[in-house]
Amino acid sequence: MQKIKFTISYDGSQFFGSQVQPDKKTVQGVLDEVLGILNIDTKLELSGRTDKDVHAFRQVVSCIIPSHWKDLDSLKNKINRLLPNAIFLRNIKQVEEDFHARFSAKTREYRYLFSNKALSPFNSNYISYYKEINEEKINEVIKLFVGKYDFEFFSKTGSEPGSTIREIYDVKLYKYKDIYVLKFNANSYLRSQIRMMVDAIMKVSSGKLTLEEISEQLEKKKQNTWTLASPYGLYLSKIIY
Repeated sequence: MQKIKFTISYDGSQFFGSQVQPDKKTVQGVLDEVLGILNIDTKLELSGRTDKDVHAFRQVVSCIIPSHWKDLDSLKNKINRLLPNAIFLRNIKQVEEDFHARFSAKTREYRYLFSNKALSPFNSNYISYYKEINEEKINEVIKLFVGKYDFEFFSKTGSEPGSTIREIYDVKLYKYKDIYVLKFNANSYLRSQIRMMVDAIMKVSSGKLTLEEISEQLEKKKQNTWTLASPYGLYLSKIIY
């Protein structure tokens, strides 16, 4: 047997999230089916969970496969031929036995894409629309999120973690043509944390919330907002080990 790591991209709008769910089409479920066709019976370890309609540039998966699969490039090609167009296996390589896609990760990077230009049927599942975008206000508020906080007031309830303390290493705003990008780097995230932070950031941008109200929520003095940004603009972009 050998431990492998492979990196995939997928269109989240085609799935009910990344993790297996009964009677629903998920990324992990499709991968399990494809590996089953190749007579590979294994347990998949995903680097992180993505919700329904959330995309991934580079989701990492680890698993154990039979050692007779010596030619990993051949395996990659076979898997890609069997996968639907909504999933693409970018690369595959052998790793140490103690490697775990989730627990070995040091940093997780997400990007959120949005624009104030009218969307079309061809990009509305991949970018979020905001009529008002104030770059100065966004650059002010994103600084508040950097650091170690108890993010309980910036997460959805359910599947409660052992701790709601997380550390965000960096948040940046940049623009490519007509698309704005918020890039988040952290050790890990709570359920729907990024979408709730993005929604709060954009409420500051439009004047619906103040910096003081964001600080209040970060300090768990008062929850001033609890709604989520659209999932369509969110991408798991990179896992650093």
